[in-house]
Amino acid sequence: MASSSGTSSGSSLLQNSGSEEDLQALMDQRKRKRMISNRESARRSRMRKQKHLDDLVSQVAQLRKENQQILTSVNITTQQYLSVEAENSVLRAQVGELSHRLESLNEIIDVLNANTGVFIEPSSNNFFSPLNMAYLNQPIMASADILQY
Repeated sequence: MASSSGTSSGSSLLQNSGSEEDLQALMDQRKRKRMISNRESARRSRMRKQKHLDDLVSQVAQLRKENQQILTSVNITTQQYLSVEAENSVLRAQVGELSHRLESLNEIIDVLNANTGVFIEPSSNNFFSPLNMAYLNQPIMASADILQY
């Protein structure tokens, strides 16, 4: 009987070791599955990170392009502004010169009116009559002060 209980406990040991082997195999399988799952998760994480990096690179390129367009627009606008400013300066100078010439012409008309006794109104059409055309063909060389006696 001793041998049968020994055999029985020996088979029980075999059953225990068999279930321990199964348990170990199951744990190894779970470990491998977890390791594969972790690798897959890490791969997905790297892919997400790479996609995010690609998106940022694309965004940087787009922003640089927009920045270049804005700089070009600013440069064109600045050039146009400087051109208009230069044109305004020329026009201001011309206004000053024309105002000075008009003053000189009005002074000449005043002197002529004082010396001839004939009144010529600068804004009237009499100034352009054939009798007064000789004055229009003469260059303005001096101010009215020189013509006074």
